[in-house]
Amino acid sequence: MPESSEPNTQLALPAQQTVLRLLEDLVTSVPSSKELINSAPQERAKEIVRMAGLKAGALSAGLAIPPGPAGMLTVIPDLIQVWHIQRQMVSDIAACYGKSAQLNQQMMVYCLFRHGAAMLARDVLVRVGERMILKRGSLRMMQKVLQRVSIKMTQKAIGKSISRWVPVVGPIAVGGYSMIDTRAVGKTAIETFRREIEIEPHELP
Repeated sequence: MPESSEPNTQLALPAQQTVLRLLEDLVTSVPSSKELINSAPQERAKEIVRMAGLKAGALSAGLAIPPGPAGMLTVIPDLIQVWHIQRQMVSDIAACYGKSAQLNQQMMVYCLFRHGAAMLARDVLVRVGERMILKRGSLRMMQKVLQRVSIKMTQKAIGKSISRWVPVVGPIAVGGYSMIDTRAVGKTAIETFRREIEIEPHELP
C-alpha cells in the first residue's frame, strides 16, 4: 500500500540533518537544577525518573493525537520537548547525588543516548569496576559522536512517525515509547552518578 511508505519518505536524509542540529543545540549547555543533595539519592532519583517518564509520555501522546499528515508535523517538536524533559531529569539526578559539577556536555550526551547508541560506552564514558572514567573529548570527537547518534535518533523518529498514522492506538504507542525511553535515560543517569566519576588524565607526549 502506498500509504505505508509515506512517513519514511517525508523523514529521510533532511530529517537527519535537522536532528543533528537539534542535538548540537541540546547539549551546548547543561541546565541548572533546584534539587539538593539528598541523603537517600537513589530513592529520590527514582522518583525524578518516574515523574519525568509520566510527563514525557503524556506530552508525546498529546502531540500524536492528530492522525496522518497533521501528526507528522509534530514528530520534531515531540523529539525536542521530550529531550528537554530528559535533559532536565539528568541534571536533577546529578544534583541529588551531589555531582552537578561533573555534569558536562559529554556526560549529558552519554546519559541521554547511551541506551540507544552503544558506541558511547567506548567513546565517551567507560566503567571500570565501581568507577566511571570520563574520556577527554575534543570538539571534533563530539561532533562525530553526535552525527552517529543523529542517525540512530532519526531511525527511531521514523518508527514513531509510522504510529501517528493509526488513530487512537497511535497516541498510546507513541506516549508509551517516550515514557519507556525516558526511564531508560534515567536508569543510565542513576547508574552513572551513583558511582565515583573520574576524568581521564592527559596522555603524555
